[in-house]
Amino acid sequence: MRFPIYSLRTGILAALTVLILLAMFLINVVMLKFSERDLVEARLKTGRLLVRTIGQWTVDRMTYEKRPLSKVVGHEDYRLAMSRLLQGTDFIEAVLVNDKNIALFRMGSGQGLRQATASNLQKVIQSGRWSLDFSGRTWGVIWPAPQAMQVSGPITFEGKRVGAVAVSASLDPLYGALRRSEKAVLIFIGLNALILVLFGLYLLSRTVVKPVHRLLRVTDEFEAAGDLIPEYRSSRNEIGTLYRSLRAMLKRLDENKKELKATISSLEAANRKLTEAQDEMIRSEKLASVGRLAAGIAHEIGNPIGIILGYLDLLKGEGIERADQVDFLNRVTSEITRINRILRELLDFARPSVMEHKSIEMHQLIEETLDMLRPQPMMDDLQIDLHLQAEKTLVLGDGDKLKQVLLNIVINAADAMSFPENESVSAEKRLTVTTESRGKWFMLTVSDTGTGIRPSDMGAIFDPFFTTKAPGSGTGLGLSVCYTIVEGLGGTIEVASDTGEGTTVRVEFPLSDVDNQ
Repeated sequence: MRFPIYSLRTGILAALTVLILLAMFLINVVMLKFSERDLVEARLKTGRLLVRTIGQWTVDRMTYEKRPLSKVVGHEDYRLAMSRLLQGTDFIEAVLVNDKNIALFRMGSGQGLRQATASNLQKVIQSGRWSLDFSGRTWGVIWPAPQAMQVSGPITFEGKRVGAVAVSASLDPLYGALRRSEKAVLIFIGLNALILVLFGLYLLSRTVVKPVHRLLRVTDEFEAAGDLIPEYRSSRNEIGTLYRSLRAMLKRLDENKKELKATISSLEAANRKLTEAQDEMIRSEKLASVGRLAAGIAHEIGNPIGIILGYLDLLKGEGIERADQVDFLNRVTSEITRINRILRELLDFARPSVMEHKSIEMHQLIEETLDMLRPQPMMDDLQIDLHLQAEKTLVLGDGDKLKQVLLNIVINAADAMSFPENESVSAEKRLTVTTESRGKWFMLTVSDTGTGIRPSDMGAIFDPFFTTKAPGSGTGLGLSVCYTIVEGLGGTIEVASDTGEGTTVRVEFPLSDVDNQ
């Protein structure tokens, strides 16, 4: 009989062996625990009997000799009698104290009693109650157990507590006896487990393994969808039911394949349309931002053009020295370069981009975006505080879309601080941009001192076309686009705000693998 490693028979054999061994071992553990408990109980009863005997014998000597406890205990005959009494028991240490908890008699090594006996006997003298204490740790049979036990009891003479007695016994001999008997028990468990496993394997192979192998052969031979396996009639148990269910399932499989293909095609088409709609929404918001920026840039370009025209008029004049001409031309060139830079930034942002995920340096992107926005009229009288504290700054994503996220957030913040008719706006227009890196995340926080958002509107700020701005001042797609882009990059975006308290937008992006190494 062969037993392949991954066969059903091997699995059943392994599971059966483990279950039987585990069950028998647990039974053995329970019985062992009961035996240990009974032996400790017997040792405890012996200790209590020994303490009573010592106490009663001591009281009898005090009564007979009419001497105090210290005189009785100090006599050599008392010590010899106590020694003979302990030799007949498993208790190897004993101590007797007076009512002041002063040791009058001690026998044995005393190491197990010196540490805990004083406090235990003091409690016994004060309360008049017996005390049981386990001390030390040693290896029992199959788990750690107390190494020694101590039994303490009071000595009463003529209705008064005149002292107390404590005896101690090592439990190592008890564990040793249990370990010796455990070897025979383990051999018995092994033999029983072997017999039960072999018999159980025979029964399971006959009732389960062989029918399953027959079923596997049938499924292996099933090739074409139209083929049907022959009906299995020889069994009415669960295996036979499974056989017939499989036959019905294979019959439906071909029909489900066709439905699945149609559903997959439909989902792929819907997914393409959804992606196109999202891209179109992002492009629309981007063009709206470009249009708004273009209006501001047109105003900003007017100043350098006026300067250029002025210098050109000066150059037309006569009697201008060569050095002044060069200076005028340099100034004209500087203003033209300024206009070119402003227009190039706007065109670069407006240009359609191919979606390309790569490592983006976020601090550089933040500074570029703010430089593009500074010429805008909305940024007039607006103080920008930069706290770029992130140690890791590489984010995996598309640079244009990351810039669009920051652009929308900053424009919203600037708009919130440019409503003079709203009394809730802070007199100080301050935009704070903070970055930090924590673990595998890059965190960007943008805070403003603007009007804030009403609590009733907080639940809808990410909805498309939702806006609190005046008609014609916004599309209502800014935060919705931000949410779509950030979520597509595997990040999160959160907004905290209240009316008149400003707004804080917190965005988290996953760092690039290059920055995680």
